[in-house]
Amino acid sequence: MSLTDSLLQESILVARNQSLRWLNSMQLPDGIPGVLRVSEYHQPEQWPQMLLSGTYDGTMARVLLGDHIEEKNRLADWVLSHQREDGYFLLPGLDWSDTWKRPDVEQTRQYMRFHATNYCMGALEALGQLDRLELPFLAPFLDPQFFWAWLGQRDMRDPWLEGNNIVNLGSFLLLEKQRNPHGPAAQRLQDMIFWHNQQSEPYSGFWGPGQQFSQEALLFALCGATHNLHVFYALEENIPYFNQSISRCLEQPIAVRSGCIDVDIIDILAHGSSRCPHRRDEIEFWLRSMLVKLLDFQNSDGGFPDTLLGERGYDGWVKGYKEPQGYSNTFATWFRWIAIAMIAEVLWPQWQTWHFRQTIGIGYFKP
Repeated sequence: MSLTDSLLQESILVARNQSLRWLNSMQLPDGIPGVLRVSEYHQPEQWPQMLLSGTYDGTMARVLLGDHIEEKNRLADWVLSHQREDGYFLLPGLDWSDTWKRPDVEQTRQYMRFHATNYCMGALEALGQLDRLELPFLAPFLDPQFFWAWLGQRDMRDPWLEGNNIVNLGSFLLLEKQRNPHGPAAQRLQDMIFWHNQQSEPYSGFWGPGQQFSQEALLFALCGATHNLHVFYALEENIPYFNQSISRCLEQPIAVRSGCIDVDIIDILAHGSSRCPHRRDEIEFWLRSMLVKLLDFQNSDGGFPDTLLGERGYDGWVKGYKEPQGYSNTFATWFRWIAIAMIAEVLWPQWQTWHFRQTIGIGYFKP
């Protein structure tokens, strides 16, 4: 092992300890163990809704980094207390008039319900409590006619948003398939693969129009495809044009941009290192260079920011909680550590035990 590798490994270990200290400092002084604020800026008395976001992000980050979580059953009880009768999770007391993802309010609601539900599902899995989760809302999606109609309504002019919708539903279907291997979920997942294969762009292997003509369209398609591809990894399906996907990722600048963008590029490259072994040297060079920049982006308090400029809020809650960018927060700290851990696992397999998420969505890694 080179001196550079040894220094990078040492830097990762130091950074991990600092992040774990920061994550634990987000604990409410008199709250249920494991319930976390999203940041130092977050005032839970004013914004109690954000405790759910702080907790599911922070829980998955702590488990990824190997932290010991006490009273897992009690913390799972608290997460499950946010589940509604239909099975969806949602920030408590959310007023739909304060939200926006699409002009159609029902599409906004579905996106935000899917989003919160899959993240809560990830936290419950991390706590070893996934067997307690029931998803009654999934029943209509198991019907082929309903499912194909839903797929037909995906607007791939917005591939990033739809990639989130697809991976979230795919995650729910995979859980149902695991519980009922001979039930309809298995066929719905195959339908999802078939639907994707009809639309893969040969230029990139991604989904969405106009990628050849616009760097923004390409980036949005890339970030969306990161999510769609998790369904392929989980089912061990062949990925059309995946070599092109690697090329489009390697063409991206080696620079810290945002928690989402950075982890999405790294996710595809990390999965590509084993699936396109002839590209491995190029991938490792890009990832090693990016690792240096990610470690340098850590705040002095031990957490990570999303970006340094602007304002950060909860996805879709446009009139809700906002905080200045630059603060360490549980969302960015978790996303940054997913990226760092994936890079470390590619460069030095089994050097550390990273507890990656087992359900698909950001944080899932199947080398």
